[in-house]
Parts: sequence; structure tokens; C-alpha cells
Amino acid sequence: MDILCKDRAMHRVVVLALDNVFPFELGIPARIFGAARGPAGERLYEVVTCSLDGGPVTTSEDFAIAVKHGAEALATADTLVIPPFLWESTDTVEPPADLFARLRPGTRVVSICTAAVLLAVAGVLDGRRATTHWMEAERCRSLFPQVKWDADVLFVDDGDVLTSAGVAAGVDLCMHIVRRDHGSEVANRAARHCVVPPWRDGGQAQYIERPVPGPSTAATAATRDWALQRLEHPLPLTELARHARMSVRTFSRRFRQEVGTSPGDWLIRQRIELARHLLEASDLSMDQIAHRTGLGTSASLRQHLHATIGVSPLAYRRTFRG
Repeated sequence: MDILCKDRAMHRVVVLALDNVFPFELGIPARIFGAARGPAGERLYEVVTCSLDGGPVTTSEDFAIAVKHGAEALATADTLVIPPFLWESTDTVEPPADLFARLRPGTRVVSICTAAVLLAVAGVLDGRRATTHWMEAERCRSLFPQVKWDADVLFVDDGDVLTSAGVAAGVDLCMHIVRRDHGSEVANRAARHCVVPPWRDGGQAQYIERPVPGPSTAATAATRDWALQRLEHPLPLTELARHARMSVRTFSRRFRQEVGTSPGDWLIRQRIELARHLLEASDLSMDQIAHRTGLGTSASLRQHLHATIGVSPLAYRRTFRG
């Protein structure tokens, strides 16, 4: 197939592999976007991997990767994804000549992990909020003060430019893009196919110390599963602790150790996630969704959704079911 002959009916994701690329992250876009299918099983994305010269690229490991396409693929991209590459503290990163000038107007640009450095050098992130791997955050703040770095999140969606934290956060960002493009039904099916979580909020902390419980320590996973089946009911902390057969104090401490947040905050997040799914995939009224998710009233649903993602339930439904 001539790479320049793009099927306009299918969204093309072009993945740019640069030398010293991290193999795991390089494979994320093809895996996630390739699993996104429409109602009849049709592919929703075409994923094309390229290098700057169409030749093999070195990796951060002890092998190289052969790539079919060269830089001519960049001009056909609807979305450009740049995976991370090995970046030593003494390295000077220079974007390839005319890299971003090759893109068509309106092309969505996505970086995974330290590839945000390439966007920062090219000025793509100037004045924008962005993220990268937490270990590189301070260096990025020092080198690129014009960027609003946020190292406490999994990914940042700034419209036509999206950035993610390290390694598996690239999965979260690609799942978020599928969800943004096609809604939760398609994203959930893709997640099940890839055996990954369908959604982790971009605002979730990317690095949380979670001590591993000892072998004799009771966990909270069973209670979390139980709570997820009962979101329409009030679930006070005392009831959760009783189900886990722990004191409230012990349950709260172990819950935070395992999940990285308090039981109350976790419950709100699960209720909002269920509400988003119902807004996208059902015709239930706002009051019915508020009841089904345990958020109480449509006013409470509106308040929580707006606080989380900045839009009203009606606006959210119109966006994802338009």
C-alpha cells in the first residue's frame, strides 16, 4: 500500500520511532488503537509506524527494530504519537528538522513519557500544561520553564496536544483517546481485549508509595469488589470496615496503602465512572443515573461531574453520543 494513499474514512495514527526508543512504549499505540473496533467489528484506527529514514531504529535494549515507513508518513497523520527514547542527563535533545512542519494542520500530537522533551524543545508545549515521567520532572522544569509541568498526574489532555507520564501511563493515555473519540463502550471492549483497566483518571497520582501488605495482613480487595456491586446504596466507612472485618482505623489505613487514596475519594471516583458510562451508553434520565450511581440527586450528579471533568452531565452526554 502506498503510504500516501490514506483512507480518509479511517483515523490514521502515525507512531514515530526515534533511535534509542523504548520497545514497550513503542508497541502501546498499535496494541490499544488496534483493539478499538466498531459495532460490526470494523477497525476504527489505522496504525502506521515510521522512522525518519524508513530504516531500522536502535532501541534502549540490545536489539533493533525494523520499520516499514519513513518520514513521508508524517504528512498523512490524523494523530502523531511519539514514544519515549533513552535520554541521558548529559544529552541535548534536538527535534528532527521540519518534524512538526511536516504535519497537516489539525494533527493531534501525543507524547509518551520523556518524549514530551522533544515537544518542549520544539516549542509545541509553550504555555501549555504537560506531564512526563516523575523522575524527569525537576529537570524538565529547569530546562523548559515556559511549560506548565504537572508531574502529579498520569496524563494531560490539552486538546490537540496530549502528554503522559512514564511507561504504563501511555496505556492510560491511549485508552483515554479511544474513549474521547468513540465513547466508553468501544474503550471498554478494547480494554477487555488488551486486559488493561478501561479507565484511570488522568488526575490520578502517577507515583504513590504503596507498602506491600505482609502475608498475614487482610486486604481490602474483596470489600472493594463488594462495594462496586452496591454503588446505588449508601456505603459509609463503618459498613465497609465491617465487611472487611476490620476496625475503621485499620481499614482506612490499609485501604490507602493498597489503593493510594481514601475510601471516600475512591467511592466518589467509582460512582462518577459509572455515571459516565451510563451517560454514554444508556437513555436513563439524570435522576435515574444519580440514583443508580449512589450520587443521590441530579444536582449532586451535576456537581460531582463538573468538579471532575469540568462539564455538565447533559454536555457530556451530547459530546459522547453526538
